[in-house]
Amino acid sequence: MSDALHVVCPHCAAVNRVVRERLAAAVCGKCKQRLFEGHPAVLTAQSFDRQVGSSDLPVVVDFWAAWCGPCRMMAPAYEQAAARLEPRVRLAKLDTEAAPEIAARYGIRGIPTMILFKGGREAARQAGAITDVGGLVRWIESNL
Repeated sequence: MSDALHVVCPHCAAVNRVVRERLAAAVCGKCKQRLFEGHPAVLTAQSFDRQVGSSDLPVVVDFWAAWCGPCRMMAPAYEQAAARLEPRVRLAKLDTEAAPEIAARYGIRGIPTMILFKGGREAARQAGAITDVGGLVRWIESNL
């Protein structure tokens, strides 16, 4: 039996089947770009459900907005956490101003809010900024 996982491309949203041992160097079969680049994936209203619902990997989504000071303060730590945790976990960002319907669906009342999804379902939630990369990585790993 193969130890393959379904991984959604952050660039074209194609679902790729990748052997676990090759995740770090995996390339999308459709657009030929790397599946993991050490940066959070940028989600849109169109790509959100596919990325969260079709991936075998846990997905952490940062619900944020450009005008939000705490969101901007947390951004560097979130970027560093992506570099540390990929390819075990997909980190992604969703601009709540650009996709208010997704934010409303998950009852996002304040930003930043992070939600960890496993198998397409919410597994953990953190409201408020975590600006320390170590604390952010610990929160994610403790909820895996």
